[in-house]
Amino acid sequence: MDILCLGELLIDMFPAEIGRSMTEVSAFHPKPGGAPANVAVAAARLGARSGFIGKVGEDIFGRFLESVLIHEGVDTQGMRFDTQARTTLVFIAMPDVHSAEFVFYRNPGADMLLRPDELPVASLQLTRCLHFGSLSLIDEPIRGATLRAIEIARAAGALISFDVNYRPALWSNQEAARQRVLETLPLVDLVKVNQTELKLLTSFEQMEQGSFELLSHGPRLCVVTLGAEGSFFQSGKHNAFIPGFAVETVDATGCGDAFVAGMLTQLVRSSHPIDELPADDLGKALRYANAVGALTALAQGVIPALPHAGQVAEFLQKH
Repeated sequence: MDILCLGELLIDMFPAEIGRSMTEVSAFHPKPGGAPANVAVAAARLGARSGFIGKVGEDIFGRFLESVLIHEGVDTQGMRFDTQARTTLVFIAMPDVHSAEFVFYRNPGADMLLRPDELPVASLQLTRCLHFGSLSLIDEPIRGATLRAIEIARAAGALISFDVNYRPALWSNQEAARQRVLETLPLVDLVKVNQTELKLLTSFEQMEQGSFELLSHGPRLCVVTLGAEGSFFQSGKHNAFIPGFAVETVDATGCGDAFVAGMLTQLVRSSHPIDELPADDLGKALRYANAVGALTALAQGVIPALPHAGQVAEFLQKH
C-alpha cells in the first residue's frame, strides 16, 4: 500500500446555489466526502495504491460510500460499519466560490466511533504513508484509534502525514484545537496547514517564520497551502514558494485534499527521506500538487471533481 488515509468518510450536502448563506440555500445535493476519504480517492486516481480506514453507519449512506470507494479502486479493508450511529452528514453553503460554511450532523456520527481494536494492523504495517486530519483527534474513541494507528505505522517505517484541516464548529474553542494539534506534531513527519491554521498555531502570518516554528515541534516538513496563489514548503534545509495555476474556479471545496493527494503520491515515490529531499524535488512535488488542486476547482463536489493522472499530466504540459 502506498497511502492509507484514516478518518472521516461522510456525505457532503452541497448547496444548489453559490452566493447564498446556509439559511438562504434552496436545496442541498448529497455527494461523497470527508477529507481523508477524498485524499484516498484522489491518490487512487493519480495512480497510487490507496486505502481507507474509518467507520460509517450501517445504513444506506454508509453502504453507498463503501461502493464509491470500491468503484474508485480504494482498499476498504479498514472500513467498519456501526449499527448504533448513523453516517455523518455535512451541510455546506458557499457565500462565494472561494469560501464555505459547514454544519456537521453527528451526535455522535459513526466516524467518531472507530476503536483501536478495529484497526487493520497488517495494512498499517505495510503502508508507505499514513495520512490523517485533526477531526480524528477531537473525540474518543477515534482519537485513541488514530494515535494507535500512528504508533503502528511509525514503527514499520511509514511516512506520517497530518493535515490540520481546522473546523472551528467542531472544537470547544480555538485553544483546545491548538493544544491538541501541537501535542500531535511530535508524532508526524509532514504537517500541512493553510494560512489561517498557521496563524492559529504559531501567531505568525509570515510563512517562513510560522512554518519553521511548526518544525521545531517535530515534523520534518511543513507545507502551507495558499489557495489559488500556490503553496510553500519548509524543510530543515530548504524553503520555497511554488506559484499556483490560474483557473476559472467553480468550487474550491476539497482542493486542499486534492493537493495533499498530489503531494503524497509524489513523495512516496522518492527514495529519499523527506528531510533529505533536494529542493528541486520538493518544488516539483508541490507544483504537481498545485495542479491537482487547481483541476479539482473546475467542478462542484470533491470526489466527482478529482482529476486522473492523465488529466494532470496534460494540464502541466499546457502550463
